[in-house]
Amino acid sequence: MTAIPLARQGRLRRLRKDFFGSTASTMMTLASVAVILALLRWVLNWAVLNATFSASATQAVCAERSGACWAVIAARWRVILFGIYPYEEQWRSALACAVVVVVIVLSCLPRFWSFGRLALTWGFGAAIFYILMRGGVLGLVRVNEQQWGGLPLTLFIFVATGVIGMPLAIVLALMRRSELPVVARVTGWIIDTIRSLPLLSILFTCAIVLPFMLPGFLVGEKLYRVVFGIALFFAAYQAEIIRGGFQGVPRGQEEAAKALGLPYWPRMARIVLPQAFRLALPATINQFVIAFMETSLVVVVGFVELLAAGNTAYHTGEWKFAYIEVYAFVAAIYFAFVFGLSRYGAYLEARMSAGQRKE
Repeated sequence: MTAIPLARQGRLRRLRKDFFGSTASTMMTLASVAVILALLRWVLNWAVLNATFSASATQAVCAERSGACWAVIAARWRVILFGIYPYEEQWRSALACAVVVVVIVLSCLPRFWSFGRLALTWGFGAAIFYILMRGGVLGLVRVNEQQWGGLPLTLFIFVATGVIGMPLAIVLALMRRSELPVVARVTGWIIDTIRSLPLLSILFTCAIVLPFMLPGFLVGEKLYRVVFGIALFFAAYQAEIIRGGFQGVPRGQEEAAKALGLPYWPRMARIVLPQAFRLALPATINQFVIAFMETSLVVVVGFVELLAAGNTAYHTGEWKFAYIEVYAFVAAIYFAFVFGLSRYGAYLEARMSAGQRKE
């Protein structure tokens, strides 16, 4: 017989100790396993074994079975994914989503981790996305931003929030730790004021109040005002996360850079900021996850993002009964993106920790 490796033996001992160390813990473990298996069995029966998958199924057909009615997804998937975007032009929304996903994946590859490559990738991707979604050039029909919806709108708001909010957060964090008391205090007041306001109030201000306060040439489209408000909200929280990372960097690092004669910006960009970001990485990933989930709040100012598009999909007389299936489909999309962000964050943490051990 093959001997069990020592590492595996240690894990088995810990499992026995943690879950089967006493009679009470054994009973709790067995009861928990039984409950989990029962839930998994019920989900399997509802979602797969007793479900209706036929695209031509109606409410009467679904009522004959006790499982899920996935026919609503087959019938209304265009509304869920693309919202109120013109039906004939929805292929452009699909391509725009693919462009965003490709740009995000490329940005995650270490080969693209340089300012020039990232700027070129994001600039080229943003141009293609905007041309596809808005049109008006290359023979594409023009589609107003108010008609954007579904998954493309959610991705646009999320990516724009990160692209605008992260540089703004770095600037705010650097200004708050400035050696000039006026700059530091005013920046701190701005950050604390934004963080004390709920995001909904910022959205309403950007969408409804700002047009009455700004001159006509500065008003612009409502979508861009809303995106700026979300990015500002994101930047205020992210600035405090980065500032926490700054506080974890040993003071001797910056003092040594000063002694070598490095100017302020090279000192920040090459010495302090990389270490601060490494320390603030878990909280930063969490902030991006929150930003992705908060894109659903734009429905309150009249935009049909992914969750609102799901609501629209089942709000008809034929499919009102299938709201659980629609929400499950939308939840699966959110889960895919959030889980991907979390796994990428874990990869970055492992990569940076490995680099730190080598040092």
